[in-house]
Amino acid sequence: MIFVLYHYCVSLLVMCSNTPFPPIDHSYILSFQFSSWYPVFSDLTIKSKIIRPLSQDFREYLDSESVFIPEGSEDVPFHSELADNSDEEDVDEGPRFAFPELDAKIRECIMEYGAVFPKLNFSSPKDASWILPASSPLKCTSPADVYMLLKSSDFIAHDLDVNRVFDVSTAADAAPPYELELVLRKWYPVDKSRELRCFVRKNRLLGIAQRDTNYYEYLNDPETKGKLVSAVKTYWESKVRTRWKANEDYVFDILMTRDLSRGHILDFNPYALRTDALLFTYEDLQALSEVNGDTPVLRVIDSPSHPAATRNAPANSHNIIPFEALDMSSGKSIDAFAEIWERSIQESMEEV
Repeated sequence: MIFVLYHYCVSLLVMCSNTPFPPIDHSYILSFQFSSWYPVFSDLTIKSKIIRPLSQDFREYLDSESVFIPEGSEDVPFHSELADNSDEEDVDEGPRFAFPELDAKIRECIMEYGAVFPKLNFSSPKDASWILPASSPLKCTSPADVYMLLKSSDFIAHDLDVNRVFDVSTAADAAPPYELELVLRKWYPVDKSRELRCFVRKNRLLGIAQRDTNYYEYLNDPETKGKLVSAVKTYWESKVRTRWKANEDYVFDILMTRDLSRGHILDFNPYALRTDALLFTYEDLQALSEVNGDTPVLRVIDSPSHPAATRNAPANSHNIIPFEALDMSSGKSIDAFAEIWERSIQESMEEV
């Protein structure tokens, strides 16, 4: 019901004469999947490998309810201490999966890059970064790490459902063929304060927003802000606008160098409601598009008390579950896992 309502609202917005969004068809959406833009910008972005086609078994694994690591994807076989205890009653372990060919491709990429972080056609499992050490978020050094990040993410569900992929399309014809792809990008530590999101409407750079919602004092220095705007505008004019031929409306994410003089492309996204406008609204951006001028507006978190900077819980905390739960859940159905987890909590309370 929520999905239907969301799709209706998006369609209504697009049909309005004063909509801040461009017309969106299937080809527009597909221009933003990783394999569409990476070949054009490979020298300006992080080194990456695209693995496709992916087997139907792998798609079913990502879609399955149980949370476990496929057999053979790590050096030590994954197992559940609770499931191995003969005193416990038998439970349905559900389907088992193993992907030896995919494992080999992932290991080959890790050997070349040292470590990787994964994504699918459009979405990355950033909401599951808690599953790996906080000191090196999203850093995968085995196929098992890749699988657990993807399995623990809510974000990637978008890429698994063709209806969600094309949910903002206003085209009346049927959706075109869509092939799931696994992307492995070279991992390295990133200074999040230098990540920016840039909004282009009708081939004009309108706005630049800080991506990370923490307060950084240096970003509020007038000289630094002026330097950022100038550097991003120059980079867009010389490196991005000249190569991006798919359409005139898009959003791109960029990581600035330490001296804030140049950048590296991180991703491209559709200029659509499903792309977070961060410190802007799309109404703000529409207003900027109606004003003459060629200098984009930069918005950053301007104080620790800024509403967007108020964080009393970790990012994506709704998606975090105790690590022990992963061990208990190996191969279990949702109902079986819930029963085991509830019994574990009860036993812990009785021991207090």
